[in-house]
Amino acid sequence: MLKVLVVDDDQGLRLSVKSALAVTQRFEVDEAFDGVNAMEKVKGSEKKYDVVILDVDMPRMNGLEALRQIKEFDPGIIVIIMTAHATLNDAIQAVKDGAYNYLQKPVSSEDLLQLIDKAVNAHNLISNIAASAPVMVEAGRKIIGHTSQMQKVFNIIHRLAKVETPVLIRGASGTGKELVAKAIHYNSARKDEKFVAINCSAIPENLFESELFGHEKGSFTGADQRKIGKFQFAEGGTLFLDEVGDMPQLMQVKILRVLQEKVFTPVGSNREFPTNVRIIAATNRPLEDMIKAGSFREDLFYRLNVVPIFLPALAERKDDMEHMVNIFIKKFNQAHGKRINGIAPDAMAVLKKHTWPGNIRELENVIEHAFVLEMTNIITIASLPESLLIATGVNLIDMPVMDTAANVASQGLGSALQAHASLGDEEDADLGSDSDDLDGEEMVPFSGNESLDFNAQKEAFEKEFIIKALKTFCGRINQTALHANIPKKTLLRKIEKYGINAKDYVN
Repeated sequence: MLKVLVVDDDQGLRLSVKSALAVTQRFEVDEAFDGVNAMEKVKGSEKKYDVVILDVDMPRMNGLEALRQIKEFDPGIIVIIMTAHATLNDAIQAVKDGAYNYLQKPVSSEDLLQLIDKAVNAHNLISNIAASAPVMVEAGRKIIGHTSQMQKVFNIIHRLAKVETPVLIRGASGTGKELVAKAIHYNSARKDEKFVAINCSAIPENLFESELFGHEKGSFTGADQRKIGKFQFAEGGTLFLDEVGDMPQLMQVKILRVLQEKVFTPVGSNREFPTNVRIIAATNRPLEDMIKAGSFREDLFYRLNVVPIFLPALAERKDDMEHMVNIFIKKFNQAHGKRINGIAPDAMAVLKKHTWPGNIRELENVIEHAFVLEMTNIITIASLPESLLIATGVNLIDMPVMDTAANVASQGLGSALQAHASLGDEEDADLGSDSDDLDGEEMVPFSGNESLDFNAQKEAFEKEFIIKALKTFCGRINQTALHANIPKKTLLRKIEKYGINAKDYVN
């Protein structure tokens, strides 16, 4: 439940805003009658407010001064300004000073709820960046935003969101560069316009200019109609140039001109088009070395490198890993409808031991893999990918062998099914031969409703698991075998045994 503070010297307006928010039952709402009273509640209350809805024109302390003090006290608080038409210019200034946005009075319930939702979604992007931990170099000092310093991360994005300068995000693949770019955009004055991402390494060189600037009909073979480019599509918003180090040199010259002149020319056209697009670029390449080698333009580098952000590799941030894992657990609980509460200490120790060449993206994939397999309320070693266990030196032979449904639930389904499968038909034969040992024993009658036949229970479990895995991976045999940790031959044999049709689970 979001905690909201409504600040206005008009009691009737406070009541009307409070009533509008109460309808959804998503908000806990407090009131303040002016800026001074608002600051007393923000600083003095034990509760941390998520959103402050703030009037501009108030006695004792106006909204602009209250906004400044709120942001100094806690930059993470979302501030939405309410304003009459006469103070509209003040509201616009408030947005420049850090307010998320403004609403003109009279405030409609629909507009207010919609604006709060957008503001919270934008703020959540910043929360997710805690997993990426940006480091910004500014005036010779480093500001590091790791999990214990979330407010510093917010400050970085808050500063960048208030300016229009280009941003260059540096970091290895998988460190969260696009996430940072989105957070800057959705907390800036351009937040209501488009965020357009383009991967410079994925575009063929001969189509690059057309992709960015568009082309006229007939301008080259195959151009059977006019096409607008990404610059025109992103007009008023933000264009994210991912992997800018892979941009062809001819295009580097053209991008430099757009940054300097704010105009571009589509392929095959004689007209220049003005552009109002903010550029955020990202790369994992060593641009300084590329400049020396002549493969990246120095003037473009300095144009983009106004405010660089450096995202460290995951291997450098082992202390933050537990917090990241918890972020992903929360995410996948919602995505998969599960209730996993955390990760076992020995499984966490394995994660910290890994070198993580794929960085945060690799960690996220590992946690999702564990979610598919884990049947308990905590991630265990057995649900981690076998490749990761091998890479970290975990002795798979010493891991417990699971042969009952109870052990399966506590150790992980994929490994259990593989352990059963490796015993083959020999195990089935042995399990049926134990009746010879009952000679001379009196049979105890059983009247329960649930079968205690081990083979029946094992087969029911196997069938249920295979169906669940096929549903998860949309009936794809290879993907199911890989991610569910089942040898493909075993999977096919079990599918045939239980009469399962994988095509039934193809989306």
